[in-house]
Amino acid sequence: MNSLSIEESERVQFRSMKLEDIPDIMVIEHESFTLPWSEEAFRNELTLNHFARYIIMDVDGKPAGYAGMWTIVDEAHITNIAVRTAYRGQHLGERLLCQIMGWAGELGLERMTLEVRASNLVAQSLYAKLGFIPAGVRKGYYSDNHEDAIIMWCELPEQESGSGVEEGRN
Repeated sequence: MNSLSIEESERVQFRSMKLEDIPDIMVIEHESFTLPWSEEAFRNELTLNHFARYIIMDVDGKPAGYAGMWTIVDEAHITNIAVRTAYRGQHLGERLLCQIMGWAGELGLERMTLEVRASNLVAQSLYAKLGFIPAGVRKGYYSDNHEDAIIMWCELPEQESGSGVEEGRN
């Protein structure tokens, strides 16, 4: 665990993901997931998927995490959310999730959903803390070990002020 304490808000900045972020995102992907997305998948998300929105969380100017969602009608679907290993345990995942939830609210979305591994109790606890409720199971969802995914949903509060995420497409 990193000995740095991320208490000062100005050290953490949020911005839209760009194509040039993909190498840093790949590091985070491989640290975080047994089935990481490919560079091509992220490139397609940023250039071809008009429903996709991705943010980067920079700490001291370096990418420390990212989150993505698809915006479909009045719903947001979290595609992935991850924090670099060195920055875990400092509530940055919570800040990142709050940021993307706020952005979804600003976009006029009313609900948010995600899937989480049945064994990932840490993530499930964070999601529950922020209002997500288990709503079902996708049996054998993960192809690496056929683990079930818990489907979770939350209602998004209406947003009044800016999220601080600069919106833009590549």
